[in-house]
Amino acid sequence: MAEQFPKLPVILEPLPPIVEPKVGVLRWVFRLLRWSTYLATVVTLILLLHKTAPPAVVSTPEAAASAEQKVSQVEQSVSQGQPATLRLDESELNSYLNSHLDLLPPSPAPKQDGGEGVPSAADVEEARSSVKDLKVQMEGDQVHAYLVFDLHGKEMSLDLVGRLGAADGYLKFEPVSGHIGSLPIPQSALVSAVRQLMESPVNREKLRLPSDVSDLHIENGELVTTYR
Repeated sequence: MAEQFPKLPVILEPLPPIVEPKVGVLRWVFRLLRWSTYLATVVTLILLLHKTAPPAVVSTPEAAASAEQKVSQVEQSVSQGQPATLRLDESELNSYLNSHLDLLPPSPAPKQDGGEGVPSAADVEEARSSVKDLKVQMEGDQVHAYLVFDLHGKEMSLDLVGRLGAADGYLKFEPVSGHIGSLPIPQSALVSAVRQLMESPVNREKLRLPSDVSDLHIENGELVTTYR
């Protein structure tokens, strides 16, 4: 008969808890950067497409008539070989521009199929030829130009602040600040963009001043043009 051994109690040790692997620090950083990029892109698009409020300028038929009279008087003096100076205040300049610029009528509703991202050179040319509104504000020796233009069916605004001048028979513009929509344009990018536009062979001739204009600048909130 086989020898009987006493049965020993079986002790079951509890299984260690399942520990989910921790996400590495680098993975968290990658996720954070990815979502930050998405958020920055969305915010940038919102700022680009959000038009800023136009400057408060006054444009009246009386101011337009006054500007026309001043221009006519200066042209008469120049035709007689006499030097002359044309001074237009803010109201006269805006009224004169409104009556002479061929601006596009405002669209009833923007299209939904528009491009996204930073405007290309072709976009800039399209925007230049599709200006719907232009307002000019002058203060001290600076000019604030506000433009609303159509870009791929989307209305966008451009704000430029700077100083006007004349150099070697060409119009000169020194930018101080700028916005596309509500998005500020970095100063270095703004200066570079304006320089490229003004030095472009296509735009160079468009910036040529009439041969009888010797100077053009903003002075005490007025546009002052000096004729030889």
